Amino acid sequence: MNTYKRIIPCIYLLNQKAVKGFEDPAVISQSPVELARFYGESNADELIIFDLSKEDEEHEAALGMIKRIALEAQIPVIGAGNIKRMEDVKKLLYAGCKKAVLNYSKEVNIELTREVSLKFGKDKIAACIANASEIEANAPLLSEFVSEVILLNEKTIKQAVEVSALPLIVTLPEVSLDKLIELLTCDPIAGVTGLAVNENAKEINDIKDLCAGNGVNVRTFEPSVKWDELKKNGDGQIPVVVQDYRTSEVLMVAYMNEEAYLATLKTGRMTYFSRSRGELWIKGATSGHYQYVKEMCTDCDKDTILAKVAQIGAACHTGSYSCFFNEIMKKDYEETNPLKVFESVFQVIKDRKVHPKEGSYTNYLFDKGIDKILKKLGEEATEIVIAAKNPNPEEIKYEISDFLYHMMVLMVEKGVTWEEITEELARR
Repeated sequence: MNTYKRIIPCIYLLNQKAVKGFEDPAVISQSPVELARFYGESNADELIIFDLSKEDEEHEAALGMIKRIALEAQIPVIGAGNIKRMEDVKKLLYAGCKKAVLNYSKEVNIELTREVSLKFGKDKIAACIANASEIEANAPLLSEFVSEVILLNEKTIKQAVEVSALPLIVTLPEVSLDKLIELLTCDPIAGVTGLAVNENAKEINDIKDLCAGNGVNVRTFEPSVKWDELKKNGDGQIPVVVQDYRTSEVLMVAYMNEEAYLATLKTGRMTYFSRSRGELWIKGATSGHYQYVKEMCTDCDKDTILAKVAQIGAACHTGSYSCFFNEIMKKDYEETNPLKVFESVFQVIKDRKVHPKEGSYTNYLFDKGIDKILKKLGEEATEIVIAAKNPNPEEIKYEISDFLYHMMVLMVEKGVTWEEITEELARR
C-alpha cells in the first residue's frame, strides 16, 4: 500500500472516445490520449481506464487506445473492463497498465482471480466492486489474491471501510472538499476517483495542498534539499543540466530561480527562469514539447541541479532532440552504451526493410519471411545452449550476439521497438 493518499481521475472509454460515465454515453473528449495527458499534467497520481466496449473487435481497438494512453499519460495507468479470460488481463498489462481490474459483478472475473494473481502477481491485480457486501462475501479470495479494491457505490463507503482488509479506492460523484478530506483521513481509503476528481482535475495541486494542510499524506514532492541550501550564482539562480531519464543523453542546460524550482516540484513539469526575457517559462508551453520530471538531484557542492526527465518531442528550439549537436572535436571510439548500441543496430535493420540493399543478409531474411526468421532465431538459440557447455567464454558471446541480431530482425518484422521491450522489462 502506498504511504500517500492518491487522487485518481478516470476515463470511461467507449468507441475510442471518452464519455461521461458507465450509464452516460455523452462524449466529453474526442481524444482520450489528450485527456490522459491533461490529467498527467495536472499532477494526478494515477489514471483508471474503464473499457466500456462489448464486442471483441471493439475491445481490441480499445486496447490499442489504452496502449497509447499508457505511453502518453506520464502517470501509472490502471486498466479495467471487458475481462473474460486470462488473456485479457495479459493484454492490459502488456498494453502498459500498472494493474488490471477484475469486475466482481461478473462471476467469471471472480473465478479468474486466483489464476491471474498467481500468474502475474498480486500487486498487478485489483478488484472493482459495486457494494461493500461483495467485499465481505469474497473476503478470503480478495485478501489472498488482490492488492486493492475499487468501490463503485459511494453509498456503501462506510460499510466498506469497516469490512475491507484491503486498500480502498472510492468512486465519488460531486462532493465537497471537506467531505473529500474526511474520507482520505480514513486508514483503509487509499485514494479517490470518479466524477468528483474528473471535474476538478485543474485544481488537483490545490486539492493536494489543502489535504496536506489538514494532515492528509498526499504526494506533493516536497524537496529533500530546500532552496536555501543550494548555492546560487550572483543573480540568485542555479544551473540545471537536463538528461533523458531512459538514455542519460544530455538534452539541454537552463537556469532556475526559487519560483521556478518550486513550480517544477509542484507541477512535475520542468520550469525555468529565462535570463534573456527575465521571466518564468514552462518548457513546452508554446511548442508542446514538455519535460516531465522523473528525478532531481544536486551535485556535491549543491551549486548545480541534475534533472532526469521524460522529454516530449524535441528539447532544442532548432528541432533537434538535444541542444548538444555542434561537434567541436571527436576521436574515434566504439559506443559501448548497451541501449545506444542496440538502438543503432535496430535502426540499421529497420532501414534495410524500408530501403533494401542488394546482397544484404538482412534483406534476405525479410524476403524469405517470418518462417525463415523464426527458423534462424531457433537455430541461434540452440547455438547458445551448445556454447554454454563450452568452457571458453568467448564462444557464447558470439552466439548471443548472433541471437540478438536475429531477434532484432524479428522485432522489426513484427513492429516491436526496443523502447517497448525496455518498458516491459522495467514494469517487471
